[in-house]
Amino acid sequence: MAAFSLLSTGSVDYKRSQFARRSVLPPSRDYLWQIDSGAVRTLTLLEDGTTVTLGIWGAGDVVGRVLSKAEPYQMECLTTVEVTRIPIDQWYLVNEVLIQHIQQYHEFLEILHYRSIDISLLRLLNWLAKKFGQEVKQGQLIDLHLTHQEISEIIGTTRVTVTRLLNEFEKQGIIERLSRKRMILQEKQPFWHYEI
Repeated sequence: MAAFSLLSTGSVDYKRSQFARRSVLPPSRDYLWQIDSGAVRTLTLLEDGTTVTLGIWGAGDVVGRVLSKAEPYQMECLTTVEVTRIPIDQWYLVNEVLIQHIQQYHEFLEILHYRSIDISLLRLLNWLAKKFGQEVKQGQLIDLHLTHQEISEIIGTTRVTVTRLLNEFEKQGIIERLSRKRMILQEKQPFWHYEI
């Protein structure tokens, strides 16, 4: 059951807000943000200035300062986002969503730990297509407007490497790039097999 349906049945009036693309959700230890629509990237900065993406979250997911010990911790809107603020005394309503949050985080970590950057990027694209994609004739449309720099931050490589790999994926027919940082992940993809 989605968190929104749990919240909408109660008698408590939850505050809904809208945030523009690239804005930051206000952090608080007194409430969580449930995403009603749009996409949010949680991130932190290392001492050397490196940006580390902690997760990418969409409709039905819950984000908040209390879900991470990272310092600093930021919740950046990747798209226009509508959220509902859940006060601390109502968190029991989102237990199932918090379990899904943990499971999604584990999926995300698995993507980041592939030794080969090309596999990591392809797994990330598959994950984004599954979570945020829209089915179209050619495959899955990923319409998040992620820059090559943001993708490189997610998988821990350079922007140049991401650009090179996306160009290779396009030549191989794995993706089709559209205008404004949108792409279609083709249904037919290579299967890589490594012998141990």
